[in-house]
Amino acid sequence: MNTSVENKSVYLDPTKKLLNIKVLFAVFIGIFALMMAWRLYQQLFAWDKGMDAFEPEFQTYWMNLLYAQWIIEFVLASALWGYILKTRDKNVFTLSPDVELKRHFTLFIWLFAYAWIIYWAASFFAEQDASWHQVTIRDTDFTPSHIVLFYGTFPAYIIAGVSAFLYARTRLPQFAEKISIPFVILVIGPFLILPNVGLNEWGHTFWYMEELFTAPLHWGFVILGWSALAIGGLGSQLILRLLALSRLPNEIDITENM
Repeated sequence: MNTSVENKSVYLDPTKKLLNIKVLFAVFIGIFALMMAWRLYQQLFAWDKGMDAFEPEFQTYWMNLLYAQWIIEFVLASALWGYILKTRDKNVFTLSPDVELKRHFTLFIWLFAYAWIIYWAASFFAEQDASWHQVTIRDTDFTPSHIVLFYGTFPAYIIAGVSAFLYARTRLPQFAEKISIPFVILVIGPFLILPNVGLNEWGHTFWYMEELFTAPLHWGFVILGWSALAIGGLGSQLILRLLALSRLPNEIDITENM
């Protein structure tokens, strides 16, 4: 037997080349470009075409954008979730450690996309929405800031979050065997912010109130936003599994007398 080949198999490090940097960079740039496109569209058409919902220009530039977003989001979610479920691994409980380890890093890319979109939705565009309604009159639920925030960025992170959850459930034995409560909270909490939009718009229809998160009408957004803290619990589950998978074949587990 060839000794060099044998040694290579013995000392092969399964932790090498796990993260696809090109895909990660593409996700980062793609989401950034989408957010910038939304922001530039607002800059070009919000003040001139988005101040009066009864003007025909509002229908042309803003309601058509809303309808296009709904169609694209529905098609994308159906195609993406359907593909993940259809191509699920039916032998997920017989994975080799190196394959499972690599899939964990693919899951990290999904979680990164989820977090990157939430960053834009919950920080930049959410604060922009409050600023917009502090200086303009809310004459419709579909304002230039709402169309991008509530009906653009929110569905975008929901699509990414559910995709990450489905990927883990269909391709990783750790999550296929049992449902991860932190993972569910991490996805469902921000997901429920979207139905809370209905309560928010209903309240603003009947009351004029300051655009502050401390207003009772906005408490639902804050409480559901706190569910993002479940990333700590999910991170603990992932780290413990990664430690178990990244052991080398001949590595000694030094746990005695500790």
